[in-house]
Amino acid sequence: MSRDLTSRVGYLVLLPGLLWLAVFFVFPLIQLASVSLQSPYPGFPGYYYRDINISNYGAAWFQFSAHLGRSVVYAAAATVLAFVAALPVAYVLAFRAGQYRGLLMVATFAPFAVAFLLRTLAWRQILADDAPVARALSALGLLPGGHLTETAVAVIAGLAYNYLPFMIVPLYAAFERLDPRVVEASRDLYGGSVATLTRVTLPMAFPGVSAGILLTFIPALGDYVNAELLGSEGTRMAGNAVESQMLRVVGGYPIAAATSMVLLLLVLALVTVYLRRYGTRELT
Repeated sequence: MSRDLTSRVGYLVLLPGLLWLAVFFVFPLIQLASVSLQSPYPGFPGYYYRDINISNYGAAWFQFSAHLGRSVVYAAAATVLAFVAALPVAYVLAFRAGQYRGLLMVATFAPFAVAFLLRTLAWRQILADDAPVARALSALGLLPGGHLTETAVAVIAGLAYNYLPFMIVPLYAAFERLDPRVVEASRDLYGGSVATLTRVTLPMAFPGVSAGILLTFIPALGDYVNAELLGSEGTRMAGNAVESQMLRVVGGYPIAAATSMVLLLLVLALVTVYLRRYGTRELT
C-alpha cells in the first residue's frame, strides 16, 4: 500500500470523529459565542439582534464574579477531597485486591450507576440535621451553625463524591502499570510506607494523578446541580448563574452565554497554567 493511500485511509478513519466534534462541539461553541454578543431588541423582551455587544461580558463579570470565584474554590477543594478519597481506593485495587479485585471494583463503581440527580438528593439525607453525620459533628462541637445542608461544606462534599470515579479510574490505571519490583526495591531499602508512596509510587504514577485532577476539576467547575440541591443562595456557582439567566430571566440569554464563555476562558487559562507548571512531570 502506497504512502498516499495510507494517509488517505487515515483521514477517512478520522473523519467520523472530526464530524462529531464539528457538529457537537465546534458549531455549538460558535453559536454560544454569537449569542453572547447579541443585544436586546428595543420594545420586544426576549428578542435580540446580532451585533457585537461586548458589554455583555462586562455585565456577566460584574454580576457573577462571586459565582465564578466560588466555582474555582469549590472545584479545587472538591478535587483535593476526591484525590484524598480516591488514593487509598485505587491503591488497594491495584496492589492489595488480589483475587477479590473484580468484586471490589463492582462494589466501588456500582453506586455510580445510579442517576447523578438521585445521588445528589441522597446526600441531602446523609447530611440532614437529624442524620448521624450532623449529630456526631454537633456532639463534637464541630458544627457551629447546627446544620450541614445549604452550606459550602455540603456542596464541596457532593462535588467530590459525584466526580470521584473521574479520580479513581486514572489513578488505578496508573498504579496498575507500575513495575512492582521498583516498589519492592524501595521497601527493601528500608523505605517506609509513606516514603514509598510519596517518593516512589506517586511520582511514577503522576501522569494518572494529573489526568485525575483535570478530569475532576473541569466538570466540577461547571457543575450547578450540587450547589442547587445542597447549597443556598450564598453558595451558588457559575453554573447556577447561567441556569437562572437562561430559564428564569426574560432576555437573559446573552448574559448567560457571556457567563458561559467567561467560564470557558477561565477553565482554559487554569488548565494551561497547570499543564505548563506540572504537565506530566514527576513530583519532586
